[in-house]
Parts: sequence; C-alpha cells; structure tokens
Amino acid sequence: MTALNKDNYSLRLDYPVQFNYDDSQYVSLNPLPDQVSVNVSGMGWNLLRKSWFSFAERPVEYTIANPLKMDAINSTALAAQIDEHLPDLTVNYVVADTFQLDFERRVTRIIPIRVDSLNIDIRPGYVISSLINVSPSLISIEGPVSQVQEFPDTILVQVPTRKIQNNYDETIPLNVPYFPAVQVSHSSVFISFEVARILRPIPSLQ
Repeated sequence: MTALNKDNYSLRLDYPVQFNYDDSQYVSLNPLPDQVSVNVSGMGWNLLRKSWFSFAERPVEYTIANPLKMDAINSTALAAQIDEHLPDLTVNYVVADTFQLDFERRVTRIIPIRVDSLNIDIRPGYVISSLINVSPSLISIEGPVSQVQEFPDTILVQVPTRKIQNNYDETIPLNVPYFPAVQVSHSSVFISFEVARILRPIPSLQ
C-alpha cells in the first residue's frame, strides 16, 4: 500500500478515441479504432484508479480535416490530446508510432437490372407470353470510388429454374461484388412472367 504512494510508475492503458471527419463525402477503407493504447506514468494510486475505470473516460476527439491528404495520424499530437484528458497522469507516448489512414471519396451509382431473357429455360412446347417484370429495376451502390467502379454498368440476372412451364414468380439473389465499405440498396430482385402452352393448329380437312 505504501508503494502505491510513490511516483514514476508507468502503465499501459487503452483510451477511447473518436475520429471525426465528413463521412458524407469520404469513407475509410479500413475500420478506424475506437481506442488506442498509451503509455502513462504517475503516482501508483492514480495509475491503479485509471486502470480500473479507464473505460469511463470521455473519448478524445481527433479531427481529420483533409482525409484524402492524410495517410497517417501523428501519434505525438494524439498523445498530447489524451494528456489533456488525464491531468493527474503523464502520457508518455501512444504505443503505435502512427496509424495508417486510407480514405477515398464517397460516391453513389445507380445501376439498371436486366433479366437474361435469352437464356431462360422454357420447356419445349411453351413460350413466355408476357413482359418479364423485375423489381427493383434499379439499385443504388454507395461507397469508396475505387470499389464502386468494380460494379458493372448493368447487372444481368440469370433465371436458375430449368424447363419452366408454369407462370414464374421468384425472388433471386443478386450476384454482385462484395466490399465491406460498399452499401448496396438491394440484395435480391423479384422476377415474374407468364408462360403459355403453344397450341397446335387444327389439321386441314382437305
């Protein structure tokens, strides 16, 4: 107990951090941490108290003003901000020298959906007798520009059912590229059309 009254002890703490940037214009390709590890020093009792209750500390806010021009966070500046939140301790350094940043501009694309009608497998003697309906006919793609560009100009949907002879109405999943940072408005589409049997002509009596 007496030892805890002494100064110049050091401890590693996880401190909450909130990164602020204009997320309507920019998107991070990598998840930003919600806490950072810092090396702190001070009196034993203060270190013990912070090690128990550090989760209740108010997060330090780190503003990223120009995401496209910053490729790393200066750990020295971040340590200085955290130090202001811990008046009874000294923040010596952030454990990681830098945090890599990878931002891109956020963009949105509207992509039409089409059904691959030429490859619908209809049983011989039957035909599609109506328009082919697809809902939705458009989807919205939003995310970092490099990943959004990976999507095709048109999404072509295949009807997987074979030898169709009845009216068709099914929900089919969309086969689109997957990126964690990209938001796709729909993951499936509803396709419907009518199917009719071809009537053979009545034989001539002549």
